[in-house]
Amino acid sequence: MATFALGIDIGGTFTDVVAFVPSSGRQVSRKVLTSHDEPARAVIDGIAAVLEDDALQAEDCDRLVHATTLFTNALIERKGAKTGMLTTRGFRDTLEIGRERKYELYDLAITKPSPLVPRSLRHEVSERIGADGSVHLPLDHEGLLASAQTLVDDGVEAVAIVFLHAYANAAHEREALALLAGAFPDLSVSISSDVAPEVREFERASTTVTNAYVKPLAERYLDQLAARAAELGISAPLHLMLSAGGLTHLDEAKRVPVEMLESGPAAGALVAAFFGRELVTVDDPGDLLALDMGGTTAKLAMVEDGEPRTTYAFEAARQRRFAEGSGLPIRISTVELIEIGAGGGSIAHLDALGLLKVGPESAGSDPGPSSYGLGGSDATVTDADFALGYLDAAGFAEGNVAIDLDAGSRALSALATAADLDTLILAAGIHDVVNESMASAARVHVAEQGRDPRDFTLLCTGGAGPVHAFGVARKLGIKRILCPPSAGVASALGLLVAPARVDKVATIGFRVADGNLAELEAAFVALEEDAAGVLVGTGLPLADITHHRLADGRFVGQGFDLVVDLPPGPYDTEDEKAVRNGLIGAFEKVYRQRFNRTPPDVPIEFINARLSARLFVPGGGDVMTPSRAAEGDGRIGEREAYFPDAGGLTETAVHDRRRMVAGTIVNGPVIIADSGSTLIVGPGGRAEVRVSGNIVVHLLGEEGKA
Repeated sequence: MATFALGIDIGGTFTDVVAFVPSSGRQVSRKVLTSHDEPARAVIDGIAAVLEDDALQAEDCDRLVHATTLFTNALIERKGAKTGMLTTRGFRDTLEIGRERKYELYDLAITKPSPLVPRSLRHEVSERIGADGSVHLPLDHEGLLASAQTLVDDGVEAVAIVFLHAYANAAHEREALALLAGAFPDLSVSISSDVAPEVREFERASTTVTNAYVKPLAERYLDQLAARAAELGISAPLHLMLSAGGLTHLDEAKRVPVEMLESGPAAGALVAAFFGRELVTVDDPGDLLALDMGGTTAKLAMVEDGEPRTTYAFEAARQRRFAEGSGLPIRISTVELIEIGAGGGSIAHLDALGLLKVGPESAGSDPGPSSYGLGGSDATVTDADFALGYLDAAGFAEGNVAIDLDAGSRALSALATAADLDTLILAAGIHDVVNESMASAARVHVAEQGRDPRDFTLLCTGGAGPVHAFGVARKLGIKRILCPPSAGVASALGLLVAPARVDKVATIGFRVADGNLAELEAAFVALEEDAAGVLVGTGLPLADITHHRLADGRFVGQGFDLVVDLPPGPYDTEDEKAVRNGLIGAFEKVYRQRFNRTPPDVPIEFINARLSARLFVPGGGDVMTPSRAAEGDGRIGEREAYFPDAGGLTETAVHDRRRMVAGTIVNGPVIIADSGSTLIVGPGGRAEVRVSGNIVVHLLGEEGKA
């Protein structure tokens, strides 16, 4: 039998499973409702369904790749482990002091995020290491063990160890780790020199505590998933998607689960970049605004020059969604994106003024939208989309969810009565309001990067993304939409094209003009060796590894820094002047892009050295090949759908995407149904099926031109 790969993505409403057979290009997928009480159950049920229904043998699976938002949800909902903290004497309150700044200057009732570790569970230990790495005071072993015993007696399950300047010398943290492992073998321990080995005490402490907080959950869940997959007969190693858009192996994911906080959204951004490559031409960089709209949330990411933007710091669990400083700072590499409460399960309601609002609360998978017939009674976006004729009850979620249209209609009617509106008008309003929510978030996100949304192509994925992309694009003034094949399970598919990846960082304090270049090179070589030690666990050939060097740079005296790409090295060459000019030029280029000018005669320093190491999976690009032969335009009938621009309910052609031959062009309004999603093309739109399997939709002007 031919080998195949499995990609699994757990979302707030659906768990997606995709199997890909490289030898034939065949793709098969399943959507099952997420089982929040035991997430592994839905995963295993989905895998079992794929194996049984598609005549695949478990032993032929050679890759099992997984992304999940479970750890992010545990952080947001404060459902992680009871966690303690051990820190240098005098630094117990770092987590609460933070940066001593208010994210809303004039808000007298401002609420800061509560630390994950309460003060009573933060203990101080006698030890001290200087900023240069020298030992000023040895670690007090007895005091450390006594504090740890107190924490264990208080029911603590996990401990974060954050000692001052451990990024410069990790000796005391490693001593503490060894002592606790010997005395308390069941205690989960995270040390800052492993999790976030870089300068800035508050951010380093916050990241390490977050890792400790979710680590027991990650260990239990990942071990359980690997064991249950083995019970099915799958012997392939389990790989996990990281927030930065790469893969790691099971042991590394359990050691540093904080790096998986944004793993699900990262997979969506990665597949957007992958399928958007065909748009790139000499005159068009093919920049994308990737919209991934699922059942609970919508994610938006910018893809420029073929790559999603990467950031090296973000905030989790914000008190206010768009207010910087209102969340928990996390120092990891992650795809830069925004996430809003706009999904198929988002609940519609009337506010105190009687205005229609949608989300951020979601019906999720339990009970789900009213039309799922599982006990939900609130009107949701999915219920509205059924009422508008955009979705087909028989083919929804590949038939794995039995749709109760009457239940959805009752929920909409109740809200319509309260709003004194016709039910169909209310449904159209829900659809439009959620589109505006996504468009507004996109405007802010793109503007913050100094870009215009009209310069982008909107790439839509997720079960609900293709349904809403046309409306969102019109609101943003975007003239082109790209809908990839298998859009409904695109994040799971993205796992199968992701490279293995490791991101490493080290604080260096290097002056570019006169610093020791040999020491700079040695720092990067050490990071490369560290990265190789992690990547070897993926089983991929290390001979194919690629390295990308970066640095956190600033002009001396500045209180902020910029992450910049550096020349590849080596830096310890005979032509020292050329190397320094190259490093200076790399930093000044990015600085000018951001601020338009550089200050005169101010030296540059690099605070941190960063390395991104990747190993690409052989044959990963084959998923671009359409998995089914098609004949004709795929038209399978028509049904009434609501389009205000066409006068309301309109008899609309319905096409089966899997039967549409490359080159087919259809004009809106039209409904294009796929196994896990439905693409809606409104009046004034024209859709073309490409050889790649992508559908490109052009939004035409009054004269029929894009």
